[in-house]
Parts: sequence; structure tokens; C-alpha cells
Amino acid sequence: MSTLAIEPRARLEAHEPPEARGLARDGVRLLVTSRTDGSITHSRFSDLPRFLTPGDLVVLNTSGTLPAALPATGADGVTLELHLSTPARGRDHDLTWIVELRFEGQPFGAVQVGDRMALPEGASAEILSPYSGVRLWLARLDLPEPLEAYLGAYGHPIRYGYVPRRWPLSAYQNVYALEPGSAEMASAGRPFTPELITRLVAEGVLIAPITLHTGVSSPESHERPYPERYRVPEQTARLVNAVRVGGGRVIATGTTVVRALETVARPDGIVEAGEGWTDLVVTPERGLWTVDGVLTGLHESDSSHLDLLRAAAGEELLSRSYRDAIEHGYLWHEFGDSQLILAR
Repeated sequence: MSTLAIEPRARLEAHEPPEARGLARDGVRLLVTSRTDGSITHSRFSDLPRFLTPGDLVVLNTSGTLPAALPATGADGVTLELHLSTPARGRDHDLTWIVELRFEGQPFGAVQVGDRMALPEGASAEILSPYSGVRLWLARLDLPEPLEAYLGAYGHPIRYGYVPRRWPLSAYQNVYALEPGSAEMASAGRPFTPELITRLVAEGVLIAPITLHTGVSSPESHERPYPERYRVPEQTARLVNAVRVGGGRVIATGTTVVRALETVARPDGIVEAGEGWTDLVVTPERGLWTVDGVLTGLHESDSSHLDLLRAAAGEELLSRSYRDAIEHGYLWHEFGDSQLILAR
């Protein structure tokens, strides 16, 4: 793969929200990486307006986070956690979902087709078939009430071992989230505050929404991203096209926004409104057709997201920026610090 075989040390993992570290949401650090001149600048997310210009467009993913982790009991009585990822494509009518089972923080593969996992209040999940390796399964849910109400009563946000304690769902919501549907927070947008968005607009930066409901991130290690549901509204498509014609930059807040916009983009950069499922994988070979910059967190070296970031920054600059981030103690993961990659 790359010279980016760089792993952050455990001390660089963000173990709690920045608010628990005495920071505002937008008080996290921002590593600004410019492909135009190869520069790397250290700043704070609250200073984002300094690095954008009037006429630029920031696109936000308004998908909200579900409390998608449920306590479960396996067929042999083992205590598990069931993570809902995405509804099975074309199977919304019978509550068939792609799920991940975890035992003591690790993927649990000792499952057979036909096994029934017991869930709270007499609910269950029947394993229908493997979906991907030993991590993901197709399962049919049998619930006593509608899914969103059930998750609200018995679910909690998905978290991994580097976050030692539970935090409320509000800690995993972006301030502009509108439509619940993501298994995990589209975390690139977490540092935004209403005040920061107001400042951006006051300084002539445009804001537009898309929706992409994310699945679980744990399978991303060396694995191809799987299909996710998206929607790019007509008004957003028109705004993207107008900004590009006017010479402004389209800044995607997170890899989810990149995936949605690039799904509906033509090679000449023009985008059209659309919705459905996307299985697009953005690579350096494909390149970015319509996105000029990416706001993102910091990713593990085997994350599938890094191919997308290489498309924006180039291999050498991305590697150099990650070495700089480690040297300066930037924090990784959803509660960590941010990076702004400007491709132009």
C-alpha cells in the first residue's frame, strides 16, 4: 500500500468527547493541508472561516445517529452486543438488516444460519446468512414496536474499545442532524456549532445538505466499503454546479459527503440530484470529479477511507500530514481532532 503505514499510539486516541476534556465542540484542533502549495497549517476548528473564501460551499450530511447497539443473548447463552448497520437492500418491508455481532469488544463469528439472538422485551434477531467474512450477517428482526421507538428504549450508541464508558446519544449527534438513520455518527461534522455555521454564512460561505446513512465502521479494515443509502437534493445539486461555475470550492464534510456527491457527479464535475444506494469507492485512480476539499477526522492506516483522502491530497502530502499530526499529538477517532484537505 503506501508510505502511510503509520499507526497512532494509544495516547493519541480520543477516549471521550472534547467537552469532557474542557473544550467546546469547535475547540478541537484542525490540521489544514493544501495540495496547491504543499503547506500544512496547525489551527483550531473554530478558525475554519479563515481557510475558506466567500463563494465556497460547505456540504453537510444531515443523517442522524441511531442508538444502534443492542444487548443480545446468543443461542448458547453467550452475552453479545448486536450492532445494526444498514437495512438490507430491497428488504425494508420485513426488517431484514445487516448486523454485526460483538463479544467483549471483538467481532463474534461463532454463529450459524438459523440461530436466533434474544433481544430485550422478547424481541429477537434471526441469522439468515453471512454478509461479509466473519463480521457481518443478514438478520431478520422481530420487534414488539416500530424500530426507532424500540432503539430509543433499549439501544445505545455504538462504541469501540478506545471509548471506555458510555456517553449519551447527544454526544454522537451532529448539531445539524435531521433524519435518524446512521449506525454511527458522520463524525467529520461533529465540531460544527450553530455559532460557527452562522459565522461561515455571514462571511459569504454557502451551506448545503445531503443525506447519507452510514453503516458500521468496524469492517473497514482492508475491506471494500459496502452500499449505503444516500440522497442529494435538487437544490444542493444546483448550488454545487453554480459554485463550480463561479470559481468557488466544494468542501465535503466527511467521506460520506464525498461518496454521495461523487456518486451523482459526471466526469466534468457537474452533479445531478439523486437518491438510492451507492457502492462507489473513490480511489486515487478515479480521482475526485466535483469535490475540491474534504473536512475529515484522522483515520487508521488500514482504513478504506484513506484511498479517498489520497485522491484529495496525494500520497506524499497525506503521509506528511499524518506524520505531522502524530508529532504534534493530534487525537484520532470520532471524538478527536480534524483535518481540512484542500485539493485546490
